[in-house]
Amino acid sequence: MKRCGILLPVFSLPGKYGIGSMGEEAYRFIDFLSDTGQNYWQILPLNPTSYGDSPYQSPSAFAGNPYFIDLDILLSDGLLTLEECEGERAETIDYGKLYRMRYAVLRKAYKRFCGRIPSSFYKFSVTNERWLKPYCLFMEQKEKNGGVAWTEWKDRSYSEQEYEEVNFYAFLQFTFFMQWKALKSYANAHDVKIIGDMPIYVAPDSADVWSLPQNFQLTETLLPARVAGVPPDAFSETGQLWGNPLYDWQKMQEDGFSWWLERFRYSFELYDAVRIDHFRGFAAYYSIPYGDTTAVNGEWIEAPGEELFKAVNESFPDAEIIAEDLGFLDERSRSLLKSTGYPGIKVAQFGFDEDGSEYLPAHYPRNCTAYTGTHDNTTAKAWAKQLPKDRKRYFRSEVGKSFWETDAHALVRSVLESDASLAVVPIQDYMEIGTEGRINVPSTLGGNWTWKLPRQYERFAKHIAAFRAARV
Repeated sequence: MKRCGILLPVFSLPGKYGIGSMGEEAYRFIDFLSDTGQNYWQILPLNPTSYGDSPYQSPSAFAGNPYFIDLDILLSDGLLTLEECEGERAETIDYGKLYRMRYAVLRKAYKRFCGRIPSSFYKFSVTNERWLKPYCLFMEQKEKNGGVAWTEWKDRSYSEQEYEEVNFYAFLQFTFFMQWKALKSYANAHDVKIIGDMPIYVAPDSADVWSLPQNFQLTETLLPARVAGVPPDAFSETGQLWGNPLYDWQKMQEDGFSWWLERFRYSFELYDAVRIDHFRGFAAYYSIPYGDTTAVNGEWIEAPGEELFKAVNESFPDAEIIAEDLGFLDERSRSLLKSTGYPGIKVAQFGFDEDGSEYLPAHYPRNCTAYTGTHDNTTAKAWAKQLPKDRKRYFRSEVGKSFWETDAHALVRSVLESDASLAVVPIQDYMEIGTEGRINVPSTLGGNWTWKLPRQYERFAKHIAAFRAARV
């Protein structure tokens, strides 16, 4: 039987404290997944967010987002009071408010935690010291310097008096990990696996670049020499300028890709499967001169992807990895995917722009993961509504849409009935939510990463279960 999953970010879970968390609503959603016959819950990166609120631009490639720590669990553990929790109530996700207020509440929990520190905290700190210590030092220094980027820090000293502040960030990571570990165990006990998301790049203002500058293409003043992005295409005449510092692949290869192997090790502790974002960047990456305002002047440069993933497969032979191989695909990137054996990704919304597209559900190979759309797409309902008339006729003909079937559900059905070994559907498409359910509009700031799942989603359980059973 085909494996199926639902895509929903943790931040989109319902909850009384604004942003979704690893508390009661997360457990309820896992029950929902189990009841509807889902094998997987796919999420977006769990990393902390910074400017722009994107989980793909994080101050750490390893750390977990403190906003996802559930306050009610801290209340039940005696680390917070009911009054302190009540002050955090909110219906919508407001990242500015979270930044101003959530850490203050978590500091109160930390002070009480210091009165009875468990041995598991020390074990966690030692086991993850390689990334945890630099991250905690980075966050302490960043706060001390007013939150500006590390390249602008004036005070780079560190004293023993600041030890408590460093430990506060370690407490946040320990608490995040403990809550996530319990949630993942609950999911696995209900035959639901977690698909995590690994961004290829790290943010320039991150603990990773600050602590290991030798891993990146930086100048003598520690600014990026060149940055990441994608070239101009049909969607953008000037391409996309992401601004992430590029890896120094030669140095990384010389030390056996130790940073990457550590990153994968930690990821496989957090998730049952890992989706690698922008996989083609491991075959060749698009390099743009630092300071350019567009991606027009970039160039493709080869990367040692085959050597990296040979090391990954040798270190983690049973790992379940999904390669996000969307975008400009050349022979080298296709060859890399083939050499790894990883399933690539097919997005049904891309399949009806031209006749005979490889993204048509009828053309999917078995070794792939099929989606109606991703977090960067609009919802199926909104997508179908904006299709030109000729493309809509083509779409309906290709998927064999019936009279009583909506366009959104016809797209979902086409993915479930495809030959893909795994089909993942954003929950918005099952619920036929329109543009208001979009997660992200690429290359825009503001209004992204804030959609919340309506509390009445559980009413769709029988419908989704029947939909899956009849078509998979």
